[in-house]
Amino acid sequence: MEEIKDADKIWMQKALSLAEKGRGYVSPNPMVGAVIVSKEGDIIGEGYHRTYGGDHAEVAAVRSVVDKTSLKAATIYVTLEPCAHHGKTPPCAEMLADLPLKRVVIAMKDPFTEVDGKGIQILEKSGLTVDVGVLEEDARELNEAWLHYLSFNQPFVTLKIAQTADGYIAAPNGDSKWISSNESRTMVHRWRSRQDAVLVGRNTAMLDNPSLTVRLVEGRQPRRVVIDGPLELPANLNLFSDQYEEKTIIVTYNKKKASDKADPMLKMLQSNYFRGEMMIVNQHNGHTDLQQMLTSLAEAGVTSLLVEGGRDLSSAFLRGGFADRLQLFVAPKILGGGTKSIQGLGMNRMEDLVPFKRTTWTRVGPDILLTADL
Repeated sequence: MEEIKDADKIWMQKALSLAEKGRGYVSPNPMVGAVIVSKEGDIIGEGYHRTYGGDHAEVAAVRSVVDKTSLKAATIYVTLEPCAHHGKTPPCAEMLADLPLKRVVIAMKDPFTEVDGKGIQILEKSGLTVDVGVLEEDARELNEAWLHYLSFNQPFVTLKIAQTADGYIAAPNGDSKWISSNESRTMVHRWRSRQDAVLVGRNTAMLDNPSLTVRLVEGRQPRRVVIDGPLELPANLNLFSDQYEEKTIIVTYNKKKASDKADPMLKMLQSNYFRGEMMIVNQHNGHTDLQQMLTSLAEAGVTSLLVEGGRDLSSAFLRGGFADRLQLFVAPKILGGGTKSIQGLGMNRMEDLVPFKRTTWTRVGPDILLTADL
């Protein structure tokens, strides 16, 4: 029995590795991988969810099986409970139930209301042996952003900050290039490729004119979100004029200006009109309502968000409790003055401090990276 459990873990780990390949491409769906093992103990099929709207992992795995007769008495390992509803594709649970399989091993139940145990019921009613919970913690970690999205109806927010050893993100003259190392910047580009969207505030957009694209590694380009409450940023910024312009979302509370810019007749008359998206939210204490923005982004299919803002935006996310994870690069440099990374969190006593839930320290080139769950 112990040997079977060990084998289950090995095959499920293979399925999880396959699922990881869909990161950045399947959102707002979860990443899912599947491996089919014959009764003799050999892999006869495998697959993963490659793109949103495309084949689910189970379908891809079954289609990859060359000799369909080898499915008899085989076991399929799936990282998430097979779906039981008609969405963009037919129910995978019904498809598996019609096959001559013997056993289905599932890492975790699907908490989505349209599934939530219904897929398991379909499989069990067909006479299949169903085991749930193999490497469940690993499966939950793989899809932590999607699970957060389902639970809270907002993206999983990662706040990225790069600062000097004495806590500054910019020199007194505003210069911030480059505090972190090449290795750290490469890591950030890799993060971008795995996130649904990257966000900055209007100050960062104006001062740094960032592109927020993936350049130092291979990967897909994320959507780009810029908060411009008064809607006054110039149209020639990279976010509004480069080849990925259509991936840009402007978040504003200026309803009048936003309506004018969205006017279809006006767009026809302008040769260089903005081809991205305008997202209108309310004001909150004179600023953009971040809570409403996050909810709106979730409704737009953004399950994971990387915030690369300056001091004010980072502080606002921390102050409002909107950040789920902090990625803080500390460079071995001292400025002695300039712009601090964080300020104004409203804590005046040591007993006001809230400890991080989980922390790790990693060496990245000459820098140190603090990863902290908030």
